[in-house]
Amino acid sequence: MIKNKFLKKLMKQRQRQLMVIPGMIWLIIFCYIPMVWLIIAFKDYDITKSAMEAPWVGLKHFKEFLGNDRFYLMLRNTVGIGFYKLIVAFPIPIIFALFLNEIRHVKFKKMVQTVSYLPHFIAWPILGGIILSWLGRTGIVNNILMTLGLQDGPIYYIAKPEYFWRIAVISDVWKEMGWNAIIYIAAISGVNPSLYEAAEIDGAGRFQKMWHITVQVIRPTIAILFILAVGNLLNGSNFEQIFVLRNNMNLDASEIIDLYIYNMGIGAGRFSLASAASLVKAVVSLILVLTANVITKKLTEESLL
Repeated sequence: MIKNKFLKKLMKQRQRQLMVIPGMIWLIIFCYIPMVWLIIAFKDYDITKSAMEAPWVGLKHFKEFLGNDRFYLMLRNTVGIGFYKLIVAFPIPIIFALFLNEIRHVKFKKMVQTVSYLPHFIAWPILGGIILSWLGRTGIVNNILMTLGLQDGPIYYIAKPEYFWRIAVISDVWKEMGWNAIIYIAAISGVNPSLYEAAEIDGAGRFQKMWHITVQVIRPTIAILFILAVGNLLNGSNFEQIFVLRNNMNLDASEIIDLYIYNMGIGAGRFSLASAASLVKAVVSLILVLTANVITKKLTEESLL
């Protein structure tokens, strides 16, 4: 009975299922098959030999990674930047989508939306160069602040560890805000206009309609994306972004786990140690997703599972 229902539903949605197949193939080839090679995290792998020939060393590389002198610094920076982005960068696209939906001038609305997501298509090496130029001693940021009398002299912001997290978060918001808002805009477009009309008859204002109708309708979308954002907490400190913006002077605030994995794997050729660090990070991310899923389900009755 259950099998028949499943087959009928599958046939009914066959066009949608066919659209999913390319994504599933990509996921299997690039995400699931490579997981087999995580075995080298438990071996002393040498690139001159196959993974199967490498001797087993158990948890040796995990102990080395967790016992690293700078492990807690890397963990603090990774979690700190990721959490900072979660509480700042996650709600901003929602707010932007809500206010964009209130714009009645269609051409202006489209222009704002287009301009907002254009930075997403600029690669971090290019965008990072722009940011480094803006934050230089003779950059536009220093010139504006000194002109306004907000600082006495030029500050080399990117060399100051105390500014790095804020630079990382603000630049990430600028780059991804418009792009991340697209899914919320799509969800808002599905709101039944009759709900707004009924609210107007009851005397509801714009902000009341926004809160009691728009936000409530897109709440499932917000909940699901929040769960995914929590699971992505350790990836919130975007490797490409940090790699471009970091330097020896801000290393105490910019050294993250992904940078360690890169240095150990690509830089030092210690693939087993890099794999062990990556596996630890993946397991923690999985725990975060499951925890966020349980909490969100209890609070909002929305979940991934």
